[in-house]
Amino acid sequence: MPTSRTSPSFPDAEYWDRIEKVRAAMEAENLDAILITDPSNIAWISGYDGWSFYVHQAVLLSHEGEPVWWGRGMDAAGALRTVFMDEDNIFGYADDYVQNPDRHPMEDLARLVEAYGHGEQRIGVEMENYYFSAKAYQTLLKGLPKAELCDATGLVNWQRAVKSDTEIIYMRRAADIVTAMHARIAEMAEPGLPKHKLVAEIYHTGISGVGGHWGDYPAIVPMAPSGLDATAPHLTWDDTPLRTGEATFFEIAGAHRRYHCPQSRTLFLGKPPQKYLDAEAAVEEATEAALELAKPGNRCEDLARAFNETLSRHGFVKDSRVGYSIGLSYPPDWGERTMSLRAGDRTLLQPGMAFHFMPALWLDDGGIETTEPILITEDGCERLCTTPGGLVIKG
Repeated sequence: MPTSRTSPSFPDAEYWDRIEKVRAAMEAENLDAILITDPSNIAWISGYDGWSFYVHQAVLLSHEGEPVWWGRGMDAAGALRTVFMDEDNIFGYADDYVQNPDRHPMEDLARLVEAYGHGEQRIGVEMENYYFSAKAYQTLLKGLPKAELCDATGLVNWQRAVKSDTEIIYMRRAADIVTAMHARIAEMAEPGLPKHKLVAEIYHTGISGVGGHWGDYPAIVPMAPSGLDATAPHLTWDDTPLRTGEATFFEIAGAHRRYHCPQSRTLFLGKPPQKYLDAEAAVEEATEAALELAKPGNRCEDLARAFNETLSRHGFVKDSRVGYSIGLSYPPDWGERTMSLRAGDRTLLQPGMAFHFMPALWLDDGGIETTEPILITEDGCERLCTTPGGLVIKG
């Protein structure tokens, strides 16, 4: 069965550019090969795109030749449809390895690694990753007793930090989609509307897309808590109706070809209490202060310091980070798990980096989220969305 990609996201040359970056990082860490298990990293290095990350899968990358895709046998057909590599570099394991307590897929992967000549070499594995389990690690250790397994968590992620021109195009399309999603919320929200009905409209708008560009599924479901539920950051929705006198924040993302653009806004039905207006004004001023420093040469921590110092002058305190790197992602997280906008992160900003600037505040009776996806440019930053700022107030 020949490879037959029908809708590739990138030309082969871009994948080879990425591989060159990763190989340079591998060389710096004295690694002979790496096993990539993060589905976002798998997609970025190979093009693979499928909802198969609930079973074990990986890409093997060494210093020579194409990457090697390995996964469940039935998913090899999906690899043939999405990866840029030749068919000879696609391997599927037998289905009796799947969720079988007596066998483990990593036994098969260990044999593949051995067959490629890495059985006695230094091999990087993504130890701190949602999809690389303790049992997987133990099984690889047993199957590769002469290899040295090294922690390569984040090695590929960091190579993704500066986006290519095509990646930026996809993120701008995702930004247009989330802008439309927020516009639909502002249009449709009213007292008595069940929350799940509004979330259904959010999904419909997001997947319908904008400007002829389709919407992908986001890596995180809509966060849409109201009232006291909104004192917590990560609650979703139920069938409770929207109520007058209550705030609801919506943390959502547009997605296109797996590239994400998250953005949050807070809806208040009726007249907001003064403390909400004060908090929103403080967040807006602090955001402007921080984004003034969002330019090449400054550091991640500079933005956090500017935000927190301005916020504290208004009597508010935020004890969590104010943003993180974004780009290509799969569930359960739309962040890249590299840079954070917080004290101590001294990463230098570079053109092409993208962040979700996330200055959320959780009060004693609700929450306020007014966030901005940004792109670092040659001389500053670009707000990727055109969503109006401030509280969304409907009387």
